[in-house]
Amino acid sequence: MVVSKFSRNVWLLGLISLFADISSELLYPVLPVYLKEAGYSMLALGLLEGIANVIAGISKGYFGHQSDNLQRRDVFVRWGYALSAIGKMIMIGSPDLFRIYAARMTDRLGKGVRTAPRDSLLAAESNKETRAAVFGFHRGMDTLGAAIGPAIALLWLWYRPGDYSTLFTVAFIPAVISFAFTLRIKEKKISSSIPSPEKKQIGFFSYFSYWKNGPSSFRKLILPLVLFAMVNSPDVFLLMALKEAGLSDVWMIGVYILYNLMYALLAMPAGMLADRFGKVNVLMIGILLFAVCYFGMATQNSIVGFMILFAAYAASMSCLESVAKATISGIAPAHERGQAIGFYTSVNSVGVLFAGIWTGLLWPYGGPALVFSISAGIALLALGLLGMQRKYILER
Repeated sequence: MVVSKFSRNVWLLGLISLFADISSELLYPVLPVYLKEAGYSMLALGLLEGIANVIAGISKGYFGHQSDNLQRRDVFVRWGYALSAIGKMIMIGSPDLFRIYAARMTDRLGKGVRTAPRDSLLAAESNKETRAAVFGFHRGMDTLGAAIGPAIALLWLWYRPGDYSTLFTVAFIPAVISFAFTLRIKEKKISSSIPSPEKKQIGFFSYFSYWKNGPSSFRKLILPLVLFAMVNSPDVFLLMALKEAGLSDVWMIGVYILYNLMYALLAMPAGMLADRFGKVNVLMIGILLFAVCYFGMATQNSIVGFMILFAAYAASMSCLESVAKATISGIAPAHERGQAIGFYTSVNSVGVLFAGIWTGLLWPYGGPALVFSISAGIALLALGLLGMQRKYILER
């Protein structure tokens, strides 16, 4: 069994992400409903998630580059999860838009600090034959937390409808547990066979030079993934589509829980398939499933249909994020992985910001039918581009 061969750090990083996502996802499906009831527009929701994601994304590149420069990953992981816990603490009290924005920005900054160094740690704990499985396992643990968190929120709001303030306090507890686990990480030293980069001052956007300096395989992979990111709008819009179709808050959160459970179950098997049959092949399957799901969401209005589509969406996501990072980790040299993963996550987040803005702008005019159809169509273009680039994408 592959799992039995995972190192202590892989398990620790999985537990850290499990509790961090329990904390974050306690709040994620609740926030759009809360803000909508408070009178804020779909554009405000899109900007909230888009700006939060771009803050995380841009900082991922910088801190990934810094971790390469210092040849240290663990310190960034600890500070990142500490900031996310502080973000949850900011929400405690009477929430308003300013407090929620401040909390989300702090939380996402923490994600930016930790993500590329953490993924570099995961890559260091794997090899070419197990890399996607390791990333898939981590994604599965992360997403299991994303199922447990909404389940807790669902039970809480079932018994105490509208009691958001106390729920924000509850979300702080798993965030603290997550940070506590980071203190147990013991980082391996980078192999002496790998050249040590000269330590120097790094500009905030200096990691963008990796587009020019990195392997050509990296550029071939990134182009279709960025095009796809530009139509991969925040999941909050999928939740609002359920709401506008007439589903209750309970059903909306229930479908979201189903999605995360399926994602958690499928992430590691998808990684194992990628290790065996080719990572780019699995990425292409993921984009195809995304397009099918979004075309379905453009026309669906039944609970059963939504559940099937969200299950397909979970299968799609299990083939994408963790497999993309595993592929990049196999393309980039070990001492450059922070920059490579950071660059990808940064430009991906800018794409998601763009997706959130245009989706929020078009939503009032065409609703889910228009925006999801556009997303599906452009996703198919990204799929075609990735297919053309596939033979040029080579891993170590």
